[in-house]
Amino acid sequence: MSDDPESVKTLELRAQLESGPFQVEVGEAEGAHRFELRVGQRVCLGSGPLADVLVSDRTVSGRHCELTADDRGVVVTDVGSKNGVFVGGARVPHARLDASAASFVIGRSTVTVRLARGHDPARSTLPGIVGCSEPMLRVAEEVRRHAGTRAPILIQGESGTGKDLVARAIHELGRPQGPYVPLNVGAIAESLADSELFGHRRGAFTGAVAHRQGAFEQAHQGTLFLDEVAELSSGVQVRLLRVVEDGQVRPLGAHTSTNVDVRIVSASWAGLAQRVEEGRFRGDLYHRLSTVTLKLPPLRERRSDIPALARVLLRRLERELGDKQLSTGALAVLVAHEWPGNVRELASVLYRSAALATGREILTQHLSLSVRAAGPRNVRDVAQLDPKALLASHAGNVSAAARAARIPRTTFRALLTKTELREATRRSGSA
Repeated sequence: MSDDPESVKTLELRAQLESGPFQVEVGEAEGAHRFELRVGQRVCLGSGPLADVLVSDRTVSGRHCELTADDRGVVVTDVGSKNGVFVGGARVPHARLDASAASFVIGRSTVTVRLARGHDPARSTLPGIVGCSEPMLRVAEEVRRHAGTRAPILIQGESGTGKDLVARAIHELGRPQGPYVPLNVGAIAESLADSELFGHRRGAFTGAVAHRQGAFEQAHQGTLFLDEVAELSSGVQVRLLRVVEDGQVRPLGAHTSTNVDVRIVSASWAGLAQRVEEGRFRGDLYHRLSTVTLKLPPLRERRSDIPALARVLLRRLERELGDKQLSTGALAVLVAHEWPGNVRELASVLYRSAALATGREILTQHLSLSVRAAGPRNVRDVAQLDPKALLASHAGNVSAAARAARIPRTTFRALLTKTELREATRRSGSA
């Protein structure tokens, strides 16, 4: 058997295909829906009556592209659309998609293809959260499963993934009698942490001129959200553990404790389990806070949500910057980007782009994106590539050249074809 990584990947994919079909998510200009695509099927996506799957997007052609599923994955083919098919930020005539999680853009809609894993069409997203991609639906399932309990929940995810929004959704779905109290413990000075969490009595320290309830007392019979809990000092961790275990708070300067009934939801971008191993976080506190652990997907793992997120974020800017919308090319750039800062970074990029766009439409030249060394390139970087020279430097190995360029192999092939056609046209014109 060959040890080639691509051969191994193909075998793994074929084994996975035996357990179920592909799931296709379409994040449209006017909503979102999904359907299943089985091996041997071919479907046409478009906005007209001749399409097999109707896409509610005026920038999508009547018959825009075809999806074909075989035992190696899914192939997308442009069938003569006006605005094209964009994969990895580049316009391509056709491309083979990675079925584990691949996205492409048609018009102002994002299409994501992945292997189906027991999709339930009755599932729904969370209140206050934009996006109905498969990763977010899985998060919603977990939240709804545990929201009605009193178990402490730890939310983990990269910065900007919306941990605070998920915490509020947990509170709302749990229907508590008390309030929702958010507290960013990472932004509190250590000298003030005890007062902020547990409160103080008048005269407890210089400047304590009145009684003050701490976050635990404020959240009685409700939810206390402790954001960036990994940043708590070791001393505060000890006192927090005591409150979590016995449900009693003793404010600074008080002689007796107060009983509190609080649902604790905490969040951290840092891996708390790793910090426990490194001795930087108490293991007993970690186990009490992480009775239930939710992991939020980064934006690059739910690219089909980007059109909907962009519409909502641009709508919030209307009063300040006017009515703006993304061009097909600009949306393709956003979908191809890795988003190290996630939704928070997307909001910043859209604000800058909307401010630069003099007209209603945001074009690719209005976008300014940061590029990580290890991440895929954006459209500007792709446009500057010399695919023929890069291919020659890798002894004609397309896969190696694509990896060096940090773009999908199908995108590299399309760029190579475009370069060869451009050179052939130039030669014929000068003959």
